[in-house]
Amino acid sequence: MGFSVLGSFGCSHVLVRNSCHGSVKFQALSGKERFGGGGGFVSFSKLKTWRGRALACSKSEFVVDFEDRTSPHEVRKEIERCYKLIHRLGRGVVYLGSSRMGPKHPHHLQSLELGREIANLLDCTTWSGAGPGLMDAVTKGALEAGKPVGGFKIGKEAGEWTASNFHPYLPSETYLTCRFFSARKHGLVDAAVRSSSSERTAVVALPGGIGTLDEMFEILALIQLERIGSALPVPFLVMNYDSFYTKLLDFLGDCEDWGTVSKEEVASLWRICDNNSEALSCLAEFYELPPNDKCKQESEKRSARSSL
Repeated sequence: MGFSVLGSFGCSHVLVRNSCHGSVKFQALSGKERFGGGGGFVSFSKLKTWRGRALACSKSEFVVDFEDRTSPHEVRKEIERCYKLIHRLGRGVVYLGSSRMGPKHPHHLQSLELGREIANLLDCTTWSGAGPGLMDAVTKGALEAGKPVGGFKIGKEAGEWTASNFHPYLPSETYLTCRFFSARKHGLVDAAVRSSSSERTAVVALPGGIGTLDEMFEILALIQLERIGSALPVPFLVMNYDSFYTKLLDFLGDCEDWGTVSKEEVASLWRICDNNSEALSCLAEFYELPPNDKCKQESEKRSARSSL
């Protein structure tokens, strides 16, 4: 039994075809009607049985035969390639962050410094989405520290590099360009999971948009449900530069008030850091390492200011 979907991206219709039983037509509304301006409903009407294997379409229409999809096999192969790259380069710190905040943005310089200092502190591989913006900042920071870098790129990023499968300067053997976001996420999660007590890994969420929030909360849910980090915890740092995430944290507080999140549950799963010094101190404490010189200097400055 096969199903097909026929539709248009404009405002005409979507047709789902079951080659054994018949078809159902979905009449989609356009413009503001789709979003509630004109009732916002979708109507269903039975159509006659259609047993053909092909259907003529206009340029704005598409047909998909679900039985012919190969994506499950392709996703699996892509995940396997991600795992092989991680095995070769080693697990480490996974950075999530905006692809739109370029070199002129103040958070870009902060992220570059953070990438360099954490790479020096933990002496591990730096992983990211291998894209532009803050992902590029931590990549350059780790390279400045002389530490290994790996990445899981996606063919289309928000911001720059939108149509290229290739990174502008990383060696091709250090990153993969993924077709599927699911495979990319598997790679980013696996790169941070500790398989032994000797591994030093972390997840660091820099300021970002929809993609960053998607990745943040997916990993947070995995930690919450003890799917990762139950045997060997993984530090999860949220970089609240210039109070970037404060309103999001307020919302999570509201969720506690409504009862959709347990009291103090989210706070126990990650650490909120207002600056790089706090992040470095947190990681040094977690892995029982002596803070690097820059971290010490920042700590001393804060102590001096507080004593005034």
